[in-house]
Formats: sequence, structure tokens, C-alpha cells
Amino acid sequence: MFGIDPSFLSSLFQVILIDLVLAGDNAVVIGLAAAGLAPDLRRKAILIGILAATVLRICFALITTQLLSLGGGLLIAGGLLLLWVCWKMFRELTVSEHEEREATEALADADLNTDGKVAGKAPRKTLRQAVIQIIIADVSMSLDNVLAVAGAAQHHFEALIFGLALSVVLMGVAATFIARLLHRFRWIAWIGLILILFVAIRMGLEGLGDFIVIPEIPLLYTPHAAGVAH
Repeated sequence: MFGIDPSFLSSLFQVILIDLVLAGDNAVVIGLAAAGLAPDLRRKAILIGILAATVLRICFALITTQLLSLGGGLLIAGGLLLLWVCWKMFRELTVSEHEEREATEALADADLNTDGKVAGKAPRKTLRQAVIQIIIADVSMSLDNVLAVAGAAQHHFEALIFGLALSVVLMGVAATFIARLLHRFRWIAWIGLILILFVAIRMGLEGLGDFIVIPEIPLLYTPHAAGVAH
């Protein structure tokens, strides 16, 4: 219809949802790490975390998409890594409401539960401890984001570029807002988790298809799809 490939629109929708969920997820992790700091240090740690996540997404995008284009074993490895992402997301989605509230308060720098303190119950820590924790989380989650976007794009280069650019913008501009949105509407994060699981399985099947014969699986795998794209 109107000359637009339906598979491109499907990939674009998946990419946008993955970006939203993972940007919010990354922001919550940053908020949890910064929650135990004094207000002035907390703002500094959150800024460092968001800037680091933005830079890391750009760096990983430059190398990950090229690696995945090689297919085969690297696609399988990418699929397995995304399965690990799903497990991590599941654990984070089942985190206690208290911990998530502390993270959301730290990100918003506001007393959302009206107890007279902003993230007042979080364990105290130093700026150095918080920044180290944030950078370690950023490395993992930025790679997760780039892999998931690349897998969802399904060889649609325009969707891939749009998704990577959107992930950078969201982390740099709207991470705090998205984290609060996901805290309020939990079902969005659960849909994102299911979508990333779908992408992980599809990526793994495409990689396996380079080595063994796999029958067609509707929506998940078309024989020789990976080979045609390379």
C-alpha cells in the first residue's frame, strides 16, 4: 500500500518499542545506582550515566551491525545474548516496588512518595562507587540495545539507522521521562520483553539456518533468509 513495504513498517514498529523499553530500563538502572548519593552528586552521576550510555550506543552501533552482517555463528551468539537480556529484563521487571520508586525519585529529583526525602531509603554510596556501577551497566545495556535494534530491523537498513539514532536521542533527552512512563504503565515493558524474546529466537534461527536445514516457521524463519541478505 502506497509503495511502503509492510515488513519495513513492522520492523520500524518493533525497533521503536525496543528503544523505548531499553532506554527506560537503562535509565532505571542509572537511577538505582545514583539513588544513594547526595542531591548534587546524584545529578552529576545521572548526567554521567546518560552521556556514557549515549556514547556507548554510538560506538557499539559502528561495530555490531558490521559483525552481525557476517551471519552464521555471530547471529547465533547475538540471539543467545538477547536471551540473556530477556532474563535480565524479567528480573528487573520483578524488582520490588520500593526499589523502583527510589530509582524513579532519583531520576526525577522529586519526592514522589511524599516522605520528605528524595530516594532517602537507598543505601548510601560515594560518587565513585555510583559511577563505576553505572558505567558497567551502561556497557552491557548499550550493547543489548544495539543488538536488539539490529535484530528487529531485519536487514531494513533505514529502520536500523532510525532505531540507532532514536536510541541515542532517547537516552540523551528523554530517559527520565520514559523511565517514569514505564513505571506507571508496566505493561509496556512486558510487551517489550516479549518482543526482544521474539527477536532473539528469530536471530538465532537465522544463524542456525546457515549451518543446518530448518523448515519454514511463520513469522520467525524463512529458509535461506539469512543467506539472501548477505
